[in-house]
Amino acid sequence: MALNGRTIAIRGNVECVEDVLIEGRIDGHIWNENHVVTVGADAIVKGDIVARVITVRGEVEGTMMATGRVDIMNEARVTGRVVTQRFMLAEGGTFSGKVEPQHLDTAMKVARHRRAESQDTGARAEAPPATPVR
Repeated sequence: MALNGRTIAIRGNVECVEDVLIEGRIDGHIWNENHVVTVGADAIVKGDIVARVITVRGEVEGTMMATGRVDIMNEARVTGRVVTQRFMLAEGGTFSGKVEPQHLDTAMKVARHRRAESQDTGARAEAPPATPVR
């Protein structure tokens, strides 16, 4: 899946079930737990990313959680928190934040719980109001 084009802008959360390439702007969280998220060189993401592997070539501001690894490439600019067991910062890449490999399991449990809660809340908000039975 690809969110191609520098002019694409999304406000809200993105959930994927396959590898994704982002080339536009996303103001919201990206959930792609068992797959790869690649942030292209011209892309901007302001929100959290949860994936198996995260590769950043553009700009990310938020928390990145990866069960596999996070790669910040030489042209990337990242501000925030990285929670993963494997982290790579290429020469020339910019990173301002914290790397917390020891918190991966706990952070993933919390992220899954928050996601489930928000899905429950969203489903309740979309449901039509109940009609009282007389």
